[in-house]
Amino acid sequence: MVSYKCNVIDIFGKKHNILHAAESPKDVIDFLKLHKFTVVEIKHKQTIDLEKFTSKKIKSKDLAVFCKQTYAMLKAGVTIVNILDILKQQTENRRLKVYIGSMHEYLLKGHTFSEALRQNKGAFPGILISMVEAGELSGNIDVIMDRLSKHYEKEYKIENRISSAMTYPIILSIVCTLVVIFLLTSIMPTFIEMYLSSGVSLPKLTMMIINFSNSFKQFWFLIVLAITVFILMISFVVKIPRVKEKRDYIKLRIPLVRNLIIKIAASRFSRTLSTLLGSGASLLNALETVSGVTGNQYVCNKILEIKEDVRKGLPLSLLLEAQGIFPSMVYYMIKTGEDSCSLEEVLDKTADFYDEEIDTAIQRLTTLLEPIMIVVMAIVIGFIVISMVLPMFEMVKTVQ
Repeated sequence: MVSYKCNVIDIFGKKHNILHAAESPKDVIDFLKLHKFTVVEIKHKQTIDLEKFTSKKIKSKDLAVFCKQTYAMLKAGVTIVNILDILKQQTENRRLKVYIGSMHEYLLKGHTFSEALRQNKGAFPGILISMVEAGELSGNIDVIMDRLSKHYEKEYKIENRISSAMTYPIILSIVCTLVVIFLLTSIMPTFIEMYLSSGVSLPKLTMMIINFSNSFKQFWFLIVLAITVFILMISFVVKIPRVKEKRDYIKLRIPLVRNLIIKIAASRFSRTLSTLLGSGASLLNALETVSGVTGNQYVCNKILEIKEDVRKGLPLSLLLEAQGIFPSMVYYMIKTGEDSCSLEEVLDKTADFYDEEIDTAIQRLTTLLEPIMIVVMAIVIGFIVISMVLPMFEMVKTVQ
């Protein structure tokens, strides 16, 4: 797809500069004529690779804004074609802006909103596409977009809490790394010269740090390259389904993070299932979509395993309890919802409960991580400082 800069005049004689993405100049002209613009000039601006933009999912924050704006304009009686045309002009997220432009073109060709969402895989979550399709069939797409906006607002809050909790450990790790590099490259050489000129025999610990310091100064680029290659290899390997499932299973066995991961999965499972069921989706179809939002491949696979049993009519609460992936409260709440025929409302309340539990779990994790990180940092830096100071005792003995 190519981006075109268009100089046009509207029906009132006012000049406009419009940026429009299309497959060819003819498509651009057709689009401008459809909106009753007189074309003055069309300039080719740049080629846009939609795969590049849609290979990553849109963030929850942007999805919440997109759904809320769409809902507000639908309630005001604006057609979905005009809504996308408006959003294309005012959306700040560049990737979302290009995608909305592509959807708008697709709608002008006579396709539905859900088909436009589905045309580029990976850009939007499956739950959004499924719910929009259900809304088109039932005729209440405005209600669906309102549900989705609230869903993604809460999803963004969870993501924001997690990223905020990880800010301190990340900053502390960076500071520790910079301090170690400074000690090895700037401070250590000064001590080495002093010790060598005094003729003092150096302890093994000091020699080990000196050798590492020299190696780091001479081959730092190779060390950085090796670390980069290692990280890239790990990131590639963990994308393999079996490896990813094993990695996520191991996460559920780590005492510090296990509780938080399970509560996040329980919250996302409950809220997404509630949203889908409230939109008219069947439980069987909803489970496939829900499995992908838990954030853990092991939990995802466990949910998918019960699909056939759900098809046979077995209770969801009993099947989930047999898998043992969520806290007991989730099973009891689902059973209550099944017995009272109010599964949607019960799941929504369960999600609200676990949202609060996530806050508590994050605070506990942060409280534990801070002293652990400080101790690790003190040990690493202290190890280097001790290795630099040890030969001084030998120098004192020599003087005495």
